[in-house]
Amino acid sequence: MSRRYFGTDGIRGQANKAPMTPDMAMRVGIAVGNLFRNGEHRHRVVIGKDTRLSGYMIENALVAGFTAAGVDVFLLGPIPTPAVAMLTRSLRADIGVMISASHNPYQDNGIKLFGPDGFKLSDELEKRIEELMDDDILLQLARPEAIGRAKRIDGVHDRYIEFAKRTLPKDITLSGLRVVIDCANGAGYKVAPAALWELGADVVAIGEEPNGTNINLNCGSTHPVALSRKVHEVRADIGIALDGDADRVLIVDETGAVIDGDQLMALIAESWATEQLLRGDGIVATVMSNLGLERHLGSIGLSLARTQVGDRYVVEHMRANGFNVGGEQSGHIVLSDFATTGDGLVAALQVMACVQRMGRPVSEVCRRFEPVPQVLKNVRHSGGRPLDDGLVKAAIAEAESSLGPSGRLVIRPSGTEPLIRVMAEGDDRTQIEAVVDQLISVISGVRNAA
Repeated sequence: MSRRYFGTDGIRGQANKAPMTPDMAMRVGIAVGNLFRNGEHRHRVVIGKDTRLSGYMIENALVAGFTAAGVDVFLLGPIPTPAVAMLTRSLRADIGVMISASHNPYQDNGIKLFGPDGFKLSDELEKRIEELMDDDILLQLARPEAIGRAKRIDGVHDRYIEFAKRTLPKDITLSGLRVVIDCANGAGYKVAPAALWELGADVVAIGEEPNGTNINLNCGSTHPVALSRKVHEVRADIGIALDGDADRVLIVDETGAVIDGDQLMALIAESWATEQLLRGDGIVATVMSNLGLERHLGSIGLSLARTQVGDRYVVEHMRANGFNVGGEQSGHIVLSDFATTGDGLVAALQVMACVQRMGRPVSEVCRRFEPVPQVLKNVRHSGGRPLDDGLVKAAIAEAESSLGPSGRLVIRPSGTEPLIRVMAEGDDRTQIEAVVDQLISVISGVRNAA
């Protein structure tokens, strides 16, 4: 069965255009409400959101759907995605929903779903939801006396702040650290600066004035230039960049240089291995993580297991194979001792714990390996399956042959945008740039011919 609505991270698209319409959101509420309603007890869903203007529209449509399905709704307001996952378990909800398009611009929005255990739903459950969404919704509605209620829940920010603070080792304080936190004008704009300040840091916050249309706009983990400038300006020890829903993080060192998720995973894995906290004798990452990370981990006796792109697949592999550290180069870092999904603030706290323990600058602590040259470019397409074309397949085979065993090639459709992503890496930058440019040219030619 093909997936009509769900991508690699829930449902996502431009607000008020298919599939991200109020009608679709209402159908999601009805379908999910029916799927997770088991037994005669009152069922509940928690719904959080980021700061996008369209969040009001999607939120109300979801409320209509869930209550029509006989499910009570607890509204959390703007709050990070990992907080929704945590509160789904804490409040004993049957389902958790986050309204967010993560790092995308404000014009987009999305719906992420969590089961009662706080984990993102499996492909099988998402397919079942799609089937229910396309069925006759009138057959799925609750009786008049069973219609659900909706209410806003107070104190959820405090709950999440206390949860995050408890993940910092007890022997560590952030006292003496000057920290710049870029909240991307998104879901973490209240909780992240508050948690850092309460842990003792001298906090300078930017990207903490959301207006509905400035989420991720020249700020956050996808645009760290503003953070680098502010770190320089205030002579901070470290900069932290969250994305729109605060489930990913990048670090900026005291020189203003950006440190990606691969380096952060290496640092945390090494630290936890030294303290005998690391499980699985390695970490889990995606096919996009740098070959340098794999080589570095191997040099210190740790492994790197790779999955397809999407933090959900990383988490599934972690759960199935006993790992407790995983993530993506983009900054989704999953520490399963604490959380069921990526958590930018919690990952940043672990990084700062390493900085405080080592007593050295962030530029030294967080640079664990020399990355292998890696080139990633995108080709926009309007539909079809360009990767199935014979010319494209032949070009890919030739590229793989030219790279040989010392390089890697990853070509995949984006799960959130109409793009083909072409990535190559190897020790010779000139070679991999030529390989990527050639593949881009072939794919573009096929796209234009279609």
